[in-house]
Amino acid sequence: MPSPRGSAHLHPKVVSNIQEIRARGARTIVIAEEGDDDVRPYADTLIQVPCTPTLLAPLVTTVPLQVFACELALAKGHDVDQPRNLAKSVTVE
Repeated sequence: MPSPRGSAHLHPKVVSNIQEIRARGARTIVIAEEGDDDVRPYADTLIQVPCTPTLLAPLVTTVPLQVFACELALAKGHDVDQPRNLAKSVTVE
């Protein structure tokens, strides 16, 4: 099983970026691998995903991102079943 924090050389930079964002007063939603306790203090909302090899991580994190995008669109009152310009982009050749 791969260790948490997939790319060990990038992880400290990501944590530093999260700290900088919080220092500027922003709320943070962090998607992190299970067992990654380094980001917990800096996350207003923490979404944990299973530990996976680095090259497969985008597949695992896409699901919570899609759910988040759907929930955000619904909260803003957008119709998620009929996105703007979808018909135009599908029918125009």
